[in-house]
Amino acid sequence: MTVLGTRRDTAENDKTPTGTRRGGALDRLFKITERGSTAGREVRGGLVTFFAMAYIVILNPLILGGTSAENAPTDVAGGWLATAQVGAVTGLAAGVLTILFGLVANLPFALAAGLGINSFLAVAVIGDVTWPEAMGLVLINGLLIVLLAVTGARSAIFNAVPRQLKAAITVGIGLFIAFIGFVDAGFVTRTPGGPPVQLGDGGSITTVPTMVFVLGLLLMGVLVARKVKGGLLIGLVATTVVAIVVEAILQLGPGGDDNPGGWHLSVPALPESLVSVPDLSLLGQFSLGAFDRIGALAATMLVFTLFFTNFFDAMGTMTGLAKQGGLADADGNFPRIKSALVVEGVGAVVGGATSSSSNTVFVDSAAGVGEGARTGLASVVTGGLFLVAMFLTPLTAVVPIEVASGALVVVGAMMMREIKEIDLGDFSVALPVFLTVVTMPLTYSIANGIGIGFITWVLLRFACGRVREVHPLLWVVAAGFLVYFVRGPLSAALGA
Repeated sequence: MTVLGTRRDTAENDKTPTGTRRGGALDRLFKITERGSTAGREVRGGLVTFFAMAYIVILNPLILGGTSAENAPTDVAGGWLATAQVGAVTGLAAGVLTILFGLVANLPFALAAGLGINSFLAVAVIGDVTWPEAMGLVLINGLLIVLLAVTGARSAIFNAVPRQLKAAITVGIGLFIAFIGFVDAGFVTRTPGGPPVQLGDGGSITTVPTMVFVLGLLLMGVLVARKVKGGLLIGLVATTVVAIVVEAILQLGPGGDDNPGGWHLSVPALPESLVSVPDLSLLGQFSLGAFDRIGALAATMLVFTLFFTNFFDAMGTMTGLAKQGGLADADGNFPRIKSALVVEGVGAVVGGATSSSSNTVFVDSAAGVGEGARTGLASVVTGGLFLVAMFLTPLTAVVPIEVASGALVVVGAMMMREIKEIDLGDFSVALPVFLTVVTMPLTYSIANGIGIGFITWVLLRFACGRVREVHPLLWVVAAGFLVYFVRGPLSAALGA
């Protein structure tokens, strides 16, 4: 009897709180128990990440496409991308790549079309080349990143970054995603004149959607502070329900110049239909003809810009997410770093090949990490939902950006805790750290913050006679960033 009782106790103890057996196939594949997580927590984290970034299926088509040539970014040949087609390939690419990342890198990070690069393509690139040619440049950028990752050069550059700057990158990303949340929710807006930004409208919160954001932020903050399991997910769902009820009563509608009190991106109302058939006509619609159309030098400068933005945006994001999730060591290194960097590079290749723009690790993954996700199982869940979202595009619009923004601000606060890892008593450390942190939100770019931090770190070490503290690769990268920051005048001087 004693032996049987012992076996029974052992069998029960060999299960996680969600019933997943320790040492089972799922547990071994994703190292769930080893990382102190549970299958249930990973699923919740995957759900939260999806809801926090599902807006990309709606926003990316709005940036890249339209319903006609009159309301879409048109290229040099007058071509344009259809919104429905961009939405379909956005969900497809994000789903496939996020699942691949989860299985190969075993990290709870999700990939989707990067907002910096898609905006750059729509605003600055297609005036000179066609859409297929622009996507060809994205593909080349991805191949270069994959090459550096496979050869180990990308990991070497990652390892050359000082520990203090890696911590600063995490803090800067925290401020950046919080700022994104504030702006997307209308909590922070531009001013007609005077200061660059202001609270709400004229210094006051005047719209109901922004009030819903504040409600969601406070609700999620309380749940997380009280350590409620699934706090972010509960807050997202509860606030979405409130938003649906509010919209049903007040009929606010979509926001715009003629309706400043409306919802910023999607209206929280139950859709008339849940299912739509994805149009995947954009698959494979890329071209390498940009080098013939605008010349090798001009095309190379565009690839250089895409490469630097993609390369260091992703490196900074993964550093911050790994530190937030307790997956990184004191130097910021995390498990399967080389695999993660390779798959992230593949994201740019897939983005170009599908015309969804370069896909990269999304900083919004921090929402799932904040929920407790620590393994690639969360990414598989998120990726699966993106694939489903291709068919349920109307349903993904139910969660308004104002609600998702609340989760971003909460997670930004979580990431701020990394500041304690930095000794700010040495001003040669404090200044690069400070510039890294503030540049990201103020310029709306992770890569800019990293570049300013790298350059300042190198210059101060040189000026203070501490050159030996600078890794040789950091000199190379800092010089590359100098070129990156003056690429406009440089291109003009070279006649590109």
